[in-house]
Amino acid sequence: MPNKYYITTAIDYANGDPHLGHAFEKIGADVLARYHRLRGEKVLFVTGMDEHGQKVAQSAAKEGRTPQAQVDEIARRFQEAWAALGISYDRFVRTTSEQHKIGVRALIERIFERAPDNFYTKTYAGWYCVGCEAFKTEEEIVDGKCVLHATRTLEWVEERNWFFRLSAYTDRLRTLIASGNFLQPRSRANEILSLIDQGLEDVSASRAREGWGIPFPRDTGEGEPQTTYVWFDALPNYITAVGFPDTSGEFAKWWPVDVHVIGKDITRFHALIWPAMLIAAELPLPKLVWAHGFVLLGGDRFSKSAGVTLDLQDAVARFGADPFRYFLMREVPFDADGNFSWERFEERYNADLANAWGNLASRTIAMIEKYRGAIVPPAEPNELDAVDAADMAAYDAAMQDNLPNRALEYIWATVARGNEYVDRQAPWKLAKDPTRQDELDATLAALVRQLTRQAIALSPFMPGRCAELLSQLGAPADFLATPGRLGDGGVTTFDVTGWRVAKGASLFPKREIA
Repeated sequence: MPNKYYITTAIDYANGDPHLGHAFEKIGADVLARYHRLRGEKVLFVTGMDEHGQKVAQSAAKEGRTPQAQVDEIARRFQEAWAALGISYDRFVRTTSEQHKIGVRALIERIFERAPDNFYTKTYAGWYCVGCEAFKTEEEIVDGKCVLHATRTLEWVEERNWFFRLSAYTDRLRTLIASGNFLQPRSRANEILSLIDQGLEDVSASRAREGWGIPFPRDTGEGEPQTTYVWFDALPNYITAVGFPDTSGEFAKWWPVDVHVIGKDITRFHALIWPAMLIAAELPLPKLVWAHGFVLLGGDRFSKSAGVTLDLQDAVARFGADPFRYFLMREVPFDADGNFSWERFEERYNADLANAWGNLASRTIAMIEKYRGAIVPPAEPNELDAVDAADMAAYDAAMQDNLPNRALEYIWATVARGNEYVDRQAPWKLAKDPTRQDELDATLAALVRQLTRQAIALSPFMPGRCAELLSQLGAPADFLATPGRLGDGGVTTFDVTGWRVAKGASLFPKREIA
């Protein structure tokens, strides 16, 4: 399909409430999805829940309810959180759905049929981390604990399972990762290349005695039922979401995915096991895996098990969903780790939103009401439009590179320029000089065009506040819904002449820092 854009996030494990780390990933993916919609592309944005596995079963048992009741409740809480944050996903995958179960078993059978020697049975013994739902190597264990789940006790597991011959794909995976196109940012690719050089081990594809999951379609020949290993259950959600095992229709329309947005802690599953599974099944590979970093609190990663938490509802309630979205995307690079602090959040809100952009909008609307009867005067584009064009193009390039934090830097350069332009032009002085009324018209119209450009570019980050600003500027009700509103190079053409401005409530009321 021409101009299609299929984006996914990792599906979240159903063993607790959504936290800041979950929100960072979903907001980042939502920003990218909304940006591509602005470009006029057909977008499919998929997220969801990973609902099987030992950790879920254990959590449900502690709560005294069935695993299904447990995941139903947690899925509801995640969906409510994403609604509050304005996450515009198109489909919400749940691995307990019948469609997904059918697709997982079909994918495994397809591998058996097309690469029959890729699955084999053996007895395996090793240290298993329930938090990761994975066996851990010596390098991943420190002081007897998993490096990612230091509060959990590793379990020694010995059982006969189906294994997937990941090692057979070493050379193809090295070539894929080394290309620099499949896995980004580059730092993540270098980590995976180092892992490949250490030697890839075959991976478990099933677990014995694990009742909460999808039955593995083949037994080991010893009569013991097998459950599909959680990663062989979870990863196929990206294709079951678009209709697999039917490879026509929606699957042909959307697959391969344009980008998997994931956290850096699950890179090896997406950059090694997932492409190997697809190669074995003779299915197209994803175009890109983007592994973002972590949001840190006081230098520590958010983790329920480690006690590093922050109430997501409190964070959203502080200034509202849009400022929260803006802060995370501005403060935390999408290709590295970044810190969250209440102090920095308040500083960003006041400096960037209340004082800079909110003030620019408020002053502009007030002056048009005062000097031009609330009607935007006619005027041709001028030097402000011309200089802004370079920053808009840079914004567009940064968004294409999946770097929303960098894109915001370019937009805020135009915000600073707009405030400087107001001070330099001094419309209040122009209004007093009858000979400079054309100059006043040009100044006011240029400011409305700039605010409109900013609202378009920032709408993926702050959809609610940007829609409100456009309403106050007098833009048509369907302005943002117009296909291709964000043109190539980030430059849009539109005529603001005759728009009727109407100053409403402050977009970003200034808050006193305690």
